[in-house]
Amino acid sequence: MVKPSAVAPGRGEDRRGWLRGAPPPRWVRVLPLALVVAICAAALLSRDPLDIGFLLGAIPPLAVLSYGPLATALLGGTVVALLTVPNLQLNRPGDTDLLTVAFVAVLSVFVSFVRSRRDAQLSLERTVAEAAQHAVVPPLPERVGPVRCAGLYRAAQRGTLVGGDFFDVRDGPYGVRAVMGDVQGHGLSAVATVASLLGAFREAVLDQPHLAAVAARLDRRLLVDSAGARHAELFATATLLEFSVDARQMRVVVCGSPPPVLLRGATATELEVAPWTPLGLGLQDAGSIRSCTVSLHAGDRLFLASDGVVEARDDGGAFFPLADRLSALADEDSAVLPERVWAELVRFCPGVQDDVTMLVLTPSPPADR
Repeated sequence: MVKPSAVAPGRGEDRRGWLRGAPPPRWVRVLPLALVVAICAAALLSRDPLDIGFLLGAIPPLAVLSYGPLATALLGGTVVALLTVPNLQLNRPGDTDLLTVAFVAVLSVFVSFVRSRRDAQLSLERTVAEAAQHAVVPPLPERVGPVRCAGLYRAAQRGTLVGGDFFDVRDGPYGVRAVMGDVQGHGLSAVATVASLLGAFREAVLDQPHLAAVAARLDRRLLVDSAGARHAELFATATLLEFSVDARQMRVVVCGSPPPVLLRGATATELEVAPWTPLGLGLQDAGSIRSCTVSLHAGDRLFLASDGVVEARDDGGAFFPLADRLSALADEDSAVLPERVWAELVRFCPGVQDDVTMLVLTPSPPADR
């Protein structure tokens, strides 16, 4: 299986940051202990009393950031004890100073208790959310039938694993079929639409003998979902692929999405396909949707990218040159190609604001397998 981090930022890559709910970095945990050692060392090495005892009062609040109630209580007790050690000569704090530091330490223990309970609840909710999101967009298998698969997903909304983009690769009685799409909007508000479309796609893979009929099924699904909502304007762009059993031919249906890029050797070529309207507009008649048939050679790869890649711009307004970058990365293995393109995209446009999805499909004829 592809590592989860290659599909979506999750356990392997926490994009939240420690100020947004991720575990604090190591230096935050070390800071209270380092401060204790530094104050004690400075006091012992100095010949004259140092007026730095007030710094010890900051240790219990710092401990709250990364330690539980027990460790915070131990650090608070250590601080109060150090203030009473004569050899440290910390400006001989009075009773009021000791009471103030002791009160801060007790208050820090209470805050640490509340934070620990809150973090435990948030961790449980995030675990449940990750399980639900992985159920919607499960990790991509390394191979589906005669097709090797590699994917990458970066949701625009931080802290989420899925957003408005989706992809899936399924084997069925009519060959291996793949879909990549982008629904209206992004973030958690689009997850329900993504789940509905993926469910319709997985059913159509088993039932519909023609790829155009699969697109029509997705279109109907969006129409039904939006029929019961007032002022609903659900639509989605999508690219659908179908590989023959021997992986020597491929059919393509493009519904408002960027066409796939064919990687043949060191040449990256955007496929010339007959575009159709986006899904959800009610114009998808299975009899009128035209699919394009492409002959495949040994070693060919199909690269599918969402609008977040194709429409990314640098500071000067120039679009990301996807075909050129793919040609330069042609020697990369398919399994790591999405990550390499992602690195190039971030270098080209550091402030990517849209969901980013990439899918690399490598058909393998029986002779190659």
